Amino acid sequence: MKVGYLGPKGTFSEEAASRYFAGVNAALYPFPTILDVLDEVETGAIDKGIVPIENTIEGSITFAVDRLTESEDLFVQGELILEVAQNLLGNAQVPLEELREIWSIQPALAQCRQLIRGLQVSVKNFDSTASAALAVKESGRTDVAAIASSWAARQLGLEIVADHIQDTASNQTRFVVVVKGKQILEQPRKTMMVLLPNHERSGVLMNILHVFYALDLNLTWIESRPTKKQLGTYQFYLDVESPLQDERMGKALSILQTLGHQVRVLGSY
Repeated sequence: MKVGYLGPKGTFSEEAASRYFAGVNAALYPFPTILDVLDEVETGAIDKGIVPIENTIEGSITFAVDRLTESEDLFVQGELILEVAQNLLGNAQVPLEELREIWSIQPALAQCRQLIRGLQVSVKNFDSTASAALAVKESGRTDVAAIASSWAARQLGLEIVADHIQDTASNQTRFVVVVKGKQILEQPRKTMMVLLPNHERSGVLMNILHVFYALDLNLTWIESRPTKKQLGTYQFYLDVESPLQDERMGKALSILQTLGHQVRVLGSY
């Protein structure tokens, strides 16, 4: 089985992939971007991909969420919650005040805003935490540092200049496992869906949520995203704490469709 993740080696995505597929005969393949991973799943070049979708501090990773709805072929089959400790990695142990730049992927930079603001340094964006760490390594500079994992530090032989630098002590990232086609594993616990209201009016979201409330279905995630068709129109992503096969889940989908809302199931896991 071929599994894709956001590379290069040393990323949190590689750690998530290693943990989720531990004990499984899976070959892990790094790709330059999250969107590349999803594209390769869609074409069938790899069997599965694991990508980050939500973080405690930064919220949803919107471009990954949007990509899931752009293809009828992508389907979420699993999830993994990873404890994320962000660290500053450098070529040498130097005082923080000697740093001039911090490099990383945008979500990681956003998770460490307080430190960056306090140091008053400039930032540089990369496609992953590990690619930023590798660039720091190759630069040989001691006035730059990368925000990345302790795993990346060990892989590249970098020094941890400062550890646990994220804005809040509890920092988790939710990863989802994506496959091509509707492949449901045994005993799923959640259903992911995207819902487009039949029209924009006052109280439409409340009425939608009431359907789940009436059927005693708990929502563990809700995200609004623009439809990209008209300003002020939104679609809603929902995680429902119920398997797709649950009778209540079937009733909820039926009621929502009867009310004229467009509903598409994105995953069951």
